[in-house]
Amino acid sequence: MRFKDVFSIIGPAMVGPSSSHTAGAARIGRAARQVLGEVPREAEVIFFGSFAATYQGHGTDRAIVGGLLDFATDDPRLPDSIELAAEAGMEVSFRQGAGLFPHPNTVKLRLVGRDTGTELTLTGISIGGGNIEIVDIDGFGVKLTGMYPTVLINHMDYLGVLASVTDVMRQGQFNIGHMSLDRKNRSGAALTVLELDEPATAELLQGLRALPAVKSVKVVDLNEDTRAQKGKESTT
Repeated sequence: MRFKDVFSIIGPAMVGPSSSHTAGAARIGRAARQVLGEVPREAEVIFFGSFAATYQGHGTDRAIVGGLLDFATDDPRLPDSIELAAEAGMEVSFRQGAGLFPHPNTVKLRLVGRDTGTELTLTGISIGGGNIEIVDIDGFGVKLTGMYPTVLINHMDYLGVLASVTDVMRQGQFNIGHMSLDRKNRSGAALTVLELDEPATAELLQGLRALPAVKSVKVVDLNEDTRAQKGKESTT
């Protein structure tokens, strides 16, 4: 049984003013940066609902960009993130979206990687208290909360792939807390998202990447800084 994360009770350590509009937005941006796997060269930020109405006043724009720069929610550089992104060569644009959206605090990001030119489209929602859900990655419907270490596996939708993935997890003695899977079509491209009880090791990732049907493996771990800080404190 999983217990609620402290974020759902008191919210994260953050640069304000709002846990939903700034802390949650920063976590969405950081999740997108980790899925992309590199600094974006271009970032189009499309706000919906409450985000669209208040993003400048609540600093949601700066929070998103700070996340794209891999800043945590309490990073003192967040208020200066747009200027820092420009200095880093990141071209950022903002606009208000129209049409249906899954939650009042919704943002859609279109990113292009600086080094590889990799393109990524990601939709996230801020559900309160700094908590988020990533609900779409490149057209795949997913559920990624960022509360736990997460592995994203791009693979072909072939018979036995999931069994092979879970066998690698079993051999490495990793427990899956939550799994979501979506596919573009039968026997086509698929994306599996695994939320784990502990961070993935290099050996686990190597085992997953070695599977024949697997195209790529990415890691999202928004709490890595917190664990590292606790580790430092325990040794002092």
